[in-house]
Amino acid sequence: MTMLDYGPDAVLMKGLDGGNWRLKDYESRGGYQALRKMIDQKMTAEAVVAEVKKSALRGRGGAGFPTGLKWSFMPKAFKGQKYVVCNSDEGEPGTFKDRDILRYNPHMLIEGMIIAGYACGATVGYNYIHGEIWDEYVRFEEALEEARAAGYLGSGILGSPIAFELHAHHGYGAYICGEETALLESIEGKKGQPRYKPPFPASYGLYGKPTTINNTETFAAVPSIIANGADWFVGMGRPNNGGTKIFSVSGHVNKPGNYEIKLGTPFAKLLEMAGGMRGGKKLKGVIPGGSSMPVLSADVMMSLDMDYDSIQKAGSFLGSGAVIVMDEDTCMVKAAEQLAYFYYEESCGQCTPCREGAGWLYRIIHRIETGEGRPEDLDLLLNLADNIQGRTICALGDAAAMPVRAFVKTYRAEFEHHIAHKRCSVAPGGYSSPAPLPEKMAAD
Repeated sequence: MTMLDYGPDAVLMKGLDGGNWRLKDYESRGGYQALRKMIDQKMTAEAVVAEVKKSALRGRGGAGFPTGLKWSFMPKAFKGQKYVVCNSDEGEPGTFKDRDILRYNPHMLIEGMIIAGYACGATVGYNYIHGEIWDEYVRFEEALEEARAAGYLGSGILGSPIAFELHAHHGYGAYICGEETALLESIEGKKGQPRYKPPFPASYGLYGKPTTINNTETFAAVPSIIANGADWFVGMGRPNNGGTKIFSVSGHVNKPGNYEIKLGTPFAKLLEMAGGMRGGKKLKGVIPGGSSMPVLSADVMMSLDMDYDSIQKAGSFLGSGAVIVMDEDTCMVKAAEQLAYFYYEESCGQCTPCREGAGWLYRIIHRIETGEGRPEDLDLLLNLADNIQGRTICALGDAAAMPVRAFVKTYRAEFEHHIAHKRCSVAPGGYSSPAPLPEKMAAD
């Protein structure tokens, strides 16, 4: 059973594809057997954490942190309320995998969160769902009702002493709420802004209580690990990169979509699965892990395998697994401008380097794209990126800086052509420029 189980009887329902997401369908595929195994074999919380550690499951939301290790941070001696929280606030451009898990296999996420709650000593969980996917939110609520009615949620789960209740929480579409502490602030009814760390959520999280936060895909991988064993999961991937991973492939390919493959699969194979390059064009560049990750050139990308370590050694990150493919006609200055504009708009404004720096990055790239660039602008962009990255409370500053730095360094000749000739060096097409900022401000 995979995380994306569309099934043979997929039908159009409430605007969503897929009609085999109900509890009976999930159970027919072996659903909730991992929970039953954990209960029947009287696995201790420590044993569950150890199995997840051994599986080499890493966070699927962006950071790639070892999941079992994260669970082990929850304080065992704490006697009060603890929480597990699922981050379904999927706002990273190019990423659309988590909404498909909610759409096609919500019970796998529920089962994974129940198991995680037991392992972390938490009896209450929340699933924070992105504010722009209402139908999936409604579907998840229906799945919760099914699980409660069947005895999978509540007190005395399946006749055991285990208790766990799970709630859905609808966000409002703010990108910043994908940052785990801003997400917690939002659940508490506050403005979604990141907290200073430390303290970390494992010691001071939701409502000031110990909290473990994982991504949708991370929790959804847990039932298969418990049901089949850690060795089975590791065997599908690579050491330190266990299991399968869902990649959201978009851009200039013939078949954009979600593809669940084993970690360590060559990028060339993933590109082939996505139908190859659209229109027979040549590959020019790839952002391998969502818009906040550094772009890689075609030559580099075609030599890589899709796993955390391989991508990191090449100078980028696997991130959320959003693979943005760009062909030979893509203007890389326009692409960088589009991303810079997004992060300028989505900055929460709490930290000066991000609040001011993201706008500067955008305005400088915008003037290069519109024929007003200066030769010194390229070094200025790199200097700005260096002064933003690592100097903010959360990683949004890094997310604004890393793409700009990578685009300038990897495709510097193209930026220089824009500045020298006041026009693009590639054929028309690709990205279109956002409107100029309403205020007239100096870029530097």
